Amino acid sequence: MKLLLHFAAILLSLWLAGCASTSTTAPNGLRETYALATVPPESGVRAANNPPGLRAPVYPSGGLRALPSVELTTLPVRALTPPTDMWDRIRRGFAMPDLDNDLVHDREQWYSSRPDYVQRMTDRGSKYLFYIVEELERRGMPTELALLPFIESAFNPQAVSSAQAAGMWQFMPATGKHFELTQNMFRDERRDVLASTRAALDYLQKLYDMFGDWQLALAAYNWGEGSVSRAIAKNKKLGLGTSYSDLKMPMETQFYVPKLQAVKNIVADPARFNTTLPELGNHPYFQTVDIRHDIDVSVAAKLAEVPLDDFRALNPSASKPVLLAAGTSQILLPWDNAEIFQANLEAYGGGRLASWTAWVAPSTLKPSDAAERFGMSENELREVNGIRGRMLIKAGSTLLVRRAGSVTEDVSDHVADNGQLSLAPEVVLRKTMVKAGKKDGVVSLARRYRLNASDVAGWNNVSTSAAFKVGQKVVVYLPVRAQAPHNTARVAKRSNSNNNKGSTTARAPTRNKVVVSRTKVAPAKRGTRVTMR
Repeated sequence: MKLLLHFAAILLSLWLAGCASTSTTAPNGLRETYALATVPPESGVRAANNPPGLRAPVYPSGGLRALPSVELTTLPVRALTPPTDMWDRIRRGFAMPDLDNDLVHDREQWYSSRPDYVQRMTDRGSKYLFYIVEELERRGMPTELALLPFIESAFNPQAVSSAQAAGMWQFMPATGKHFELTQNMFRDERRDVLASTRAALDYLQKLYDMFGDWQLALAAYNWGEGSVSRAIAKNKKLGLGTSYSDLKMPMETQFYVPKLQAVKNIVADPARFNTTLPELGNHPYFQTVDIRHDIDVSVAAKLAEVPLDDFRALNPSASKPVLLAAGTSQILLPWDNAEIFQANLEAYGGGRLASWTAWVAPSTLKPSDAAERFGMSENELREVNGIRGRMLIKAGSTLLVRRAGSVTEDVSDHVADNGQLSLAPEVVLRKTMVKAGKKDGVVSLARRYRLNASDVAGWNNVSTSAAFKVGQKVVVYLPVRAQAPHNTARVAKRSNSNNNKGSTTARAPTRNKVVVSRTKVAPAKRGTRVTMR
């Protein structure tokens, strides 16, 4: 009996110990026992009368206190299926702060009142937008930037500005070289769809890293990073704001971001502006195809069964009638035509793909002499190589010429990557200062003196569209006309006299032709003869 009572007392003790503690799962997944905390008397919390050694549940007393607010961060919700419409995909990636001012409203009105112009732009852009958006998303950049070629070139990869910026991203020659865009006589990668897009996004990312603001980055893309930096420094010195809207900029740059914002607003809500965007599926338009041998542009388009204009629209860097495999290792073709091109190329049967090749002039010569060497007309050689006027071809220049049947080798890597054409005028030029008349500009003066407008612009460090003030002195280099020596009159008089006497007539002095070797002439003193070597 005593043993039974002792066993019951042990069970009661174990039960009471279990009531005084709680068992829970620790963070590491193990079962652990935590004792209830003792409530201090000053806490204002009432505890029930407890037997010694036991801790009772805690009940609050007094007023309730508000819990501190905690800001929760949420991850973006991704759709399970991609958008079927390209415009919708672009809208989803908008990430730049909006600009809302009178200039934006002005440009909205301008674009929305020109539906034909918007239609042409979007039709051209439809070939390139998928690729550009893909690149922007891969880099984590705002998709508004895919609309920038609308502002730069109306999505025309062949566009050239008066300042010689080229391509749909409008790269200046020096900036293009800085971003490794090849520019030679065979191709200009400022017009290349893939290369120019890569360079443009590299440049825009660099500008954003520099200024930390997309609107300032865009201003720098248009105006130059140095100009924007100086404008910011000037405003800081004056205690003024340094945002895009605060800076004093040229009119073109003031309108630059508002133009992009206006196009963005139209894409975001076309119905609001009574605009209809063309249907544009969210899928690639083109794919790349490797070429292993030189091939005429017309032959490549024929093998791909693509109209020549469409082929050039996808391969705008190929300004010549032939594609050199050493310089252009791949071409772009519409998605469904790439396979057609491959099949037709294999079935071509070893026929000659290229009727043109490159030739390096061993010495300075006339275009007519070079044309005669290859059985070409002078006009054909001039046209295909862009040779104007009375010019000489300098030694070391690369020319595109007709490919003889005996030539089987393709153009080498060195020539394809470095070919340049250097020309020299056939006449002596003299620096002359002329006064501009009313409404005179580079173009009108060039026409008056039968000069090239780009040469006149270069001599005066202005753009080809520049205008001059009335009476402004303008530098031009004019051909020097041979002049008779001072005693020519006496010789002529004596000749006439001798003729009257039945003597032999004296011959007039022979005019010697002086050859110069550079089209752009370094400034010289007024009245001096400029001879270049």
